[in-house]
Amino acid sequence: MIDYRNLRVALLGAGVVGSQVAALLLKHADELADRAGAGLELAGIAVRDIDAPRDVDLPRELFTTDAESLIVGADIVIELMGGIEPARTYLLAAINSGADVVTANKALLATHGPEIFEAADQVGAQVYYEAAAAGAIPIIRPLRDSLAGDRVQRIMGIVNGTTNYILDRMDLEGAEFADVLADAQRLGYAEADPTADIEGYDAAQKAAILASLAFHTAVPLEAVHREGITRIDKTMMDAARRAGYVIKLLAVCERLTGEGTGGGDAISVRVYPALIARAHPLASVHGANNAVFVQAEAAGNLMFYGAGAGGVQTASAVLGDVVSAARRHIAGGVGVGESTRANLPVVEIGRAVTRYQITLEVSDLPGVLATIAGVLSDGRVSIATVEQALIDPATGETTSTATERGAATARLVIGTHKAREQDLSETVERLAESDVVGRVVSVLRVEGD
Repeated sequence: MIDYRNLRVALLGAGVVGSQVAALLLKHADELADRAGAGLELAGIAVRDIDAPRDVDLPRELFTTDAESLIVGADIVIELMGGIEPARTYLLAAINSGADVVTANKALLATHGPEIFEAADQVGAQVYYEAAAAGAIPIIRPLRDSLAGDRVQRIMGIVNGTTNYILDRMDLEGAEFADVLADAQRLGYAEADPTADIEGYDAAQKAAILASLAFHTAVPLEAVHREGITRIDKTMMDAARRAGYVIKLLAVCERLTGEGTGGGDAISVRVYPALIARAHPLASVHGANNAVFVQAEAAGNLMFYGAGAGGVQTASAVLGDVVSAARRHIAGGVGVGESTRANLPVVEIGRAVTRYQITLEVSDLPGVLATIAGVLSDGRVSIATVEQALIDPATGETTSTATERGAATARLVIGTHKAREQDLSETVERLAESDVVGRVVSVLRVEGD
């Protein structure tokens, strides 16, 4: 029997996720009370428009447009509004009133996380944000708690469902980017303005959060290198398939040994489309699902997989945080602050070590390959593999018999050994300026090996 008083829960926002959170709080009230150790009373839901249509039927009397009054007296405040303001102001007000807060707001945490965590530390409150990095996938607690005694070396994550859906269909069906994006918008996987997803902004925000946790260092969003998927086309997909790879938009958070001040460690955080071997666990992540692959010094390789978005799925992670907040409230004591004491430098992408797959259109003449090999060697980049095909002048497609019809152009796909990103990038620039190179068709990094 529960003898602790009911805890008042204020909900800010009733969109796709917020509506599901409210519905589940009401539907499973008794079960959640048993797990939390106290009743969870939904005190109200703050929205901009009480009469706006919603997918879930909720009691009208719960709605209010007065978020400030709702926050006062709440034990737990759930922020699911999204955006920076007024979400930041409301979260700080909740913390300063003594409430624990739960948020799924990746943009807010990626830009104002240190300020919010510092405010919570000052009053002994706790910030919970399991749903902010990978939807329903439990990754925040493992990084913050389970791996706190280990040294995380690397994280590779597929953390955006929209881009994974697009790239997966392009790979499996041979579809074009624009066609799949249009389908994703019709199905609700992509917004009418998909920029945040396809240009990598959403993934960069999540990468900043994951890296901050994994390396106990505050990682500002502007320190995350970001590239999107808009340049990925069917030709690149076909070349990846022939080479035994799949293209995924990856968030890579990596510890670089000896790259920091005085030879200490540093970290690199980056988001870009990359080739990954089909045998790698991340290659099997299909549709709009997400996955995070963690490499730790003692624990080894760990994989977290599941739905990266969706109202019910994300609500699951939010309610898990609510239960944790309730248990902490009952147990008493101050909240556990975020660990950023390692304070490792975040270095630019040029310091990272990776591999490239470079696709070139070149003149079909003797000595061309030797010239290109010389450019690579001068740039301290060594060749691992070379694939050559001639280009049919009539169709523009590669063919093994194009020479018989007078082709003067060949396509080279060069795989490199590992090298510094800066050396690789500068070498590609020199290749583009070479007389024997017609154009650089594509450059993709290779990850996961």
